[in-house]
Amino acid sequence: MSAIKQFQVTFDCAEPERLARFWCEVLGYVVPPPPEGFATWDDFTCSQPPEQRDSWFACSDPSGVGPRLYFQRVPEGKAAKNRLHLDVRVATGLVGAERLAALEAECARLVPLGAVHVRTLYDGNDACIPMQDIEGNEFCLD
Repeated sequence: MSAIKQFQVTFDCAEPERLARFWCEVLGYVVPPPPEGFATWDDFTCSQPPEQRDSWFACSDPSGVGPRLYFQRVPEGKAAKNRLHLDVRVATGLVGAERLAALEAECARLVPLGAVHVRTLYDGNDACIPMQDIEGNEFCLD
């Protein structure tokens, strides 16, 4: 059996660059440099045939630890609940009111970026905040 392989997480979406830039803000990820031979992403985009322009975008963890996120344009809209979602781990090791406060602070940071606060789950000890990104994809603050 071979060693663990690198992987990327792929999002089907309507607006790849917009969604990628949202997730950069959520996770502290960065947009990689444009492909070799292009000074900017706009230069690269303009070089593509019209039907391929803005069809994908990506972002990555600047530390190289987290997976690359890849966003690809698809013609159909989101029709149902995600079968897979990201848990954004912002309160690891915290419990009770301290955990809830950390999650609520992150939620307050993300809502002005376009995220939607779905609900807050809190049982007095553990907490989680289900949310939606700017295209309606579910994720949780954990």
